[in-house]
Amino acid sequence: MTSRLFSPLVLRDVELRNRVAVSPMCQYSSHDGFATDWHYVHLGSRAVGGAALIMAEATAVTPDGRISAHDLGIWRDEHVPQLERCAAFIEGQGAAPGIQLAHAGRKASVARPWEGGRAVAPADGGWQTVAPSAIPMRPGDPAPRALRRDEVPEIVAAFASAARRATDAGFRVIELHAAHGYLLHQFLSPLSNQRDDDYGGSFENRCRLTVETVRAVRAAIPDSSALLVRLSVTDWAPDGWDELQSVALARLLAPLGVDLFDCSSGGLVAGARIPVGPGYQVGFAGLLRREAEVRTGAVGLITDPEQAEAIVADGKADLVLLARELLRDPYWPLRAAKRLGADVSWPPQYLRARD
Repeated sequence: MTSRLFSPLVLRDVELRNRVAVSPMCQYSSHDGFATDWHYVHLGSRAVGGAALIMAEATAVTPDGRISAHDLGIWRDEHVPQLERCAAFIEGQGAAPGIQLAHAGRKASVARPWEGGRAVAPADGGWQTVAPSAIPMRPGDPAPRALRRDEVPEIVAAFASAARRATDAGFRVIELHAAHGYLLHQFLSPLSNQRDDDYGGSFENRCRLTVETVRAVRAAIPDSSALLVRLSVTDWAPDGWDELQSVALARLLAPLGVDLFDCSSGGLVAGARIPVGPGYQVGFAGLLRREAEVRTGAVGLITDPEQAEAIVADGKADLVLLARELLRDPYWPLRAAKRLGADVSWPPQYLRARD
């Protein structure tokens, strides 16, 4: 049988050699936003390992959009050369270089996970966070400052400028992070957006920032480049963002030039009850693919080659994004291809280990 997981996927002029992508994973290993040797090796080893799309982590479009002070950044031109080094190596291994552009909003200014993940005050090297409304994520968290109406277009412009820099660095796939409780998601959800202007209230208004950002980024990158949007399809919380709104948003964004929706969930509010288990988010990718008639990616506890094969073969998603499994094993795609009987190219340096 021919493996569907190891069949090509074409997004505009970007041909992915298979349907396995490296999900964006924060490394918290930057200084002042600059990529380091860690990023070069982390991303490059997964390109060597056979994945088709190598996505760099959530990369901040403004300094105050970083999750932590150690996040990767792309808010100034000086960030481009080190990112270009990473993208060039990825492309040289036959994979497509991608990058996720993000603004953390009220979830910014925290310590790295292995340092406790607590909020970092401005006096300790942190900064004032911003959000659609002055609502902290959890009781006791520092309150974000509500963005003024005149500041919102600056966020759109920051995403567009970041996308141009990403293109200059050689990234051929751009993903906008509108999930996991970060700024674009904060505007989407009524749980975090209680504005009374044209960016709050109705579904149309809550979607306005994401729509404007998609338009601006699509105009800032070549027609040949692929544009993805990561969504939290549900907040897993009453009266929050949900599946029906996600389908409606996908129908709005697809005609604007979004080529694939990366379907995740949660992250907006503390205490959400999420039924975590193998492939627990795959159904969301299938829902958007079917109801909005868009291409989708599935992510979340996908660990087994046969599981990944079935997701694509059964039409639940067009792309499978792996995260922790590719931290454990950068060469998972090569091993999966062997299990599934797919004939894939190996780096010539590693051919002695193929059989």
